[in-house]
Amino acid sequence: MFNKKKQPPIRSLIADGTHIDGNLTFTGGLRIDGVVVGDIRSNPEQPGILVISETASVTGEIHVDHVIINGTVTGPVYAKGMLELQPKTRITGDVHYTALEMHQGAIISGQMRPLSEPEAEIKPTLMLAANR
Repeated sequence: MFNKKKQPPIRSLIADGTHIDGNLTFTGGLRIDGVVVGDIRSNPEQPGILVISETASVTGEIHVDHVIINGTVTGPVYAKGMLELQPKTRITGDVHYTALEMHQGAIISGQMRPLSEPEAEIKPTLMLAANR
């Protein structure tokens, strides 16, 4: 209806109170409520969605198609599709996106850069939360 692709279901959870040291690669959807120290990547062959909740903390690079952040990230974020920054987002690092939705209250300490054509499948667009 609104030209949105169907997102994969979130089948994996890193719960609050869980601490993982190491790189993660996942397929489908992943929700993080705990702490991850390491890079996070979705399978490049299939679309992936990553949700970082307000209780979560990630230190490392993130390379995922669709990223929703409401927690703390230290490191660069690469969203090949959509990047959604919720009000409690705190990012220390550069942000690379194709489409962006940023809510009031989100804080980024770094540069924001749209992905260029070779890095992204569609042209960059900017969606403001106030215009919804």
